[in-house]
Amino acid sequence: MTGRRTITREAVLEGTGLHLGIPCRLTFRPGPCRSGVRFVRDDRPGSEPIPASVTVAVESERRTQLGDGDNALHTVEHVLAAVVAAQMDDLEIGLDGPEPPIMDGSAGPFLRALLGAGVRTNGGMPDTLVIREPFRMDDGESWYEAYPASGLTVGVTISFDHPLVGRQSGTWRVTTEEFTRELADARTFGFAAEVDLLRSRGLIRGGNTGNAVVLDEVGVVENELRWPDEFVRHKALDCIGDLALAGRRVQGRIMTYRPSHAGTVRFVRELTKRAQKETHVIGIEEIMKVLPHRYPFLLVDKAIEYEEGKRVVGIKNVTINEPFFQGHFPGHPIMPGVLIIEAMAQVGGILLMGTVPDPSSKVVYFTSLDNVRWRKPVKPGDQLRFELEVVQIRGPVCRMKGVAKVDGSLVAEAEMSAMLRDK
Repeated sequence: MTGRRTITREAVLEGTGLHLGIPCRLTFRPGPCRSGVRFVRDDRPGSEPIPASVTVAVESERRTQLGDGDNALHTVEHVLAAVVAAQMDDLEIGLDGPEPPIMDGSAGPFLRALLGAGVRTNGGMPDTLVIREPFRMDDGESWYEAYPASGLTVGVTISFDHPLVGRQSGTWRVTTEEFTRELADARTFGFAAEVDLLRSRGLIRGGNTGNAVVLDEVGVVENELRWPDEFVRHKALDCIGDLALAGRRVQGRIMTYRPSHAGTVRFVRELTKRAQKETHVIGIEEIMKVLPHRYPFLLVDKAIEYEEGKRVVGIKNVTINEPFFQGHFPGHPIMPGVLIIEAMAQVGGILLMGTVPDPSSKVVYFTSLDNVRWRKPVKPGDQLRFELEVVQIRGPVCRMKGVAKVDGSLVAEAEMSAMLRDK
């Protein structure tokens, strides 16, 4: 599947949270296109959804936390690791408590529930954070490194002064198949000597030897390891879950030494900060190199977001000096609806022209328009924001879906097909 993904039906899991020890019912639900991954407190009707985003993450002890105070969600990393492995782009995760059930201490039950609920494409293309330049982030005794790569690969090294752990390393390519086989069932672990201290801090109240690997001085308490290196596999699982906080699919190779939840949150913040700096703004000079239109029919001022072959966002500032206002409803200036769609198509043309090495030798022909709707009038002083994404590419024909907004409100939408031809 190349488009955005969600599930086809609901899936439910129940259990007790690891740290708070509160029973919780978790419900995976299909999400609308471009809604992203978000949590909803089912026990608080009307509450705002909480996005799986580093923008709301809190650096907390021994867990990944979203938000703070009474509205905080705790220990979401195993759920999010399953979401990444299942390649979910749009998903609602309902909780009737502040912490997902720990289940057996791994991501396996969550991943099997998602895949068992059926996977379907959801329209549009996935959002991707592409690592384009290597960089390193030091975090005390820990470090993180990122490198360009196709897909997502995660390598982890840990070091603990215990005979069963010691120094362990592993690298895994994060596909649904490899995650299912190598990482999904690796369980969280801890040390018996820390139990009293952690519980005095309000942690691991729901933990036991049935949902965690507990180590005493010499071995595992009342349990058995699933792999000799289950410890580093679980740390990789945690990292993958925390990478979901980028809010989009991460493409690159991530290597880390002694990662922590708080450290990985800081690393994801750095990833997103660098990605924002890389946003490519296409000015009018560049637009005129790829589009054949000129005044008075060039209706795009700039493109402020561009993901090659996938998505583009363009801007059109509407002024009273537009030539069409002279004859279109004089005394009551409203931008012609067909020109709103034409401007949208020109933004789509930028998206298509960016996929060829010599756009000056090509021209975009639009072959069809479907499901065109105008929602609100556009007037002088408005700024039109056009958001277009590729729905399907089949041979020379590309299908796109676009919306036009003013101040966040939808004013027009359309589906269109186009093809590139030699001039």
